[in-house]
Amino acid sequence: MDFVCSQVWATSTCAGIVAIIAKKQSQATTLDWNKAILQVIDLRSFSSLWYWLFIAIAWSTVSHWVLGVPYDMVQRAKRQGGQAEIDLADLVRVNASRQLNTAAVAGMWLIGFLFFGLTALASLAFWYKVEFAQALFLLLFPMSFVGALGISTSRLIEATNPAGDDLIAVLHRHRFYTQIIGMIAIFTTALYGMFHNLAVVRVF
Repeated sequence: MDFVCSQVWATSTCAGIVAIIAKKQSQATTLDWNKAILQVIDLRSFSSLWYWLFIAIAWSTVSHWVLGVPYDMVQRAKRQGGQAEIDLADLVRVNASRQLNTAAVAGMWLIGFLFFGLTALASLAFWYKVEFAQALFLLLFPMSFVGALGISTSRLIEATNPAGDDLIAVLHRHRFYTQIIGMIAIFTTALYGMFHNLAVVRVF
């Protein structure tokens, strides 16, 4: 009887040990997956390659689309003229009217939500020291200037109604100012990110 009891106890003990080992292995596998995912999607934005790739793509896209018109269409209208120039003028007129209509209908609401969002991001970024909020603020704050520049250019187009080379010159100027804003923003973001990473290295 004692032998049987000892065998049962040993069997149950071994089963318990096997279950514990399997549970530990499952937890280790889960932790490995979590670690791998966090390495790919790193919320420490300034040390993440994905953030800098997103910054480059965002600003190159903004500078390519001038008032909703692809810049290659502007270049084609300048080279070829004729129908390409007419198509450019029509597309610019439609996009400019759309932006001005949006600004007239919901402009105050959009400005209010924009200021609220930027203020919340700035508070999280520089008061609570949230790095992800800092990264978003350094991207969205300069983009707001690009939006204001688009409204200003749309009003200029509606007021003066340029055509041909004059319209192309207005679009070139808009893209040039957008690129200046982008260069200042990228330089500021890179400088801030570099100092932030150096500060993190000094802490550890």
